[in-house]
Amino acid sequence: PEGHWIPGAAMALLGSGLSSADHHEDALSVEEAILSMKQRLGASEENVLVAQSNLAVTYGELGNMEKALSIERDVYSGRLKLNGEEYPLTLQAAYNYAGSLVNLRRLKEAKSLLRRTMPVARRIFGERNEVTLRMRKAYAVALYKDDGATLDDV
Repeated sequence: PEGHWIPGAAMALLGSGLSSADHHEDALSVEEAILSMKQRLGASEENVLVAQSNLAVTYGELGNMEKALSIERDVYSGRLKLNGEEYPLTLQAAYNYAGSLVNLRRLKEAKSLLRRTMPVARRIFGERNEVTLRMRKAYAVALYKDDGATLDDV
């Protein structure tokens, strides 16, 4: 039956396998079906956010960065509402969103987001954690790419 966990797990495995094999167009169809199924069946907000995150990654792999960014913004917003700013997956979502902002050269937005979230990541994860370091790198890249950056941004 559609509400049973096995079909959803099988679909997730299929989507992951297709992505791993660089069949991103096919993976996109699967990821969209997974999200649709979760929404239709009233899955938890947590499960919907996971499906949205996977879909954003697939859009990114296909080069549709604007669509990926839109979903990442929704995931970050959803994580903030569901879990709060100090939750590890909220911080990961912030990093994903910021990384896409940097890639799309929306540097002012990226810097603003990272200035808010880097101190939280340092407090929750510590200075040497991978998410903390990736956020700091994204901020450095945003500064480097921003012709208008000043010493005050550092």
